Amino acid sequence: MWVFGYGSLLWNPGFAVRRSVLARLPDYHRSFCMRSIHHRGTPDAPGLVLALDAWQGAACQGLALGVEPAQADDVLAYLRERELISSAYLERMLEVDLADGTQVTAVTYVIDPDHVQYCGALPLEEQARIIAQAVGERGPNTEYLHNTVAHLGTLGIIDPDLDWLDCRVRDLVAGQG
Repeated sequence: MWVFGYGSLLWNPGFAVRRSVLARLPDYHRSFCMRSIHHRGTPDAPGLVLALDAWQGAACQGLALGVEPAQADDVLAYLRERELISSAYLERMLEVDLADGTQVTAVTYVIDPDHVQYCGALPLEEQARIIAQAVGERGPNTEYLHNTVAHLGTLGIIDPDLDWLDCRVRDLVAGQG
């Protein structure tokens, strides 16, 4: 079994990863387009988390995380509990392109654009202000952003919007904004 990671799964998969390979998912882009009312915010003060938003012609760089066959059922149950907490994500089996040119089918969680937590096309400045202040069950929204950006950098994945948000949120938290 393969799982496509593009956000927190890069730095906190929560399961044993047998193999990790750079991968590309066509026709989706990584975006802070989901209001987080559990993990990185609350119902009264939602944070933002990344989701895969459908966008024809786009591509999201991430990781294909390989799972031992004997662990597949347990990992899938874990992922469903973690990712489907509010039904804003949809579980899909999508084709991803591995760095070596091969394709695999991976469990992938994409945003439901009809869900109440969907907030696509928020201006980056608004995203930064929300992320700078939000805190949820799993900690500050800033931690989520900074860890994701750091791991993308380690992997050599460039995401200009996330890099800008990382700098802007640091400025806001430091009182420079």
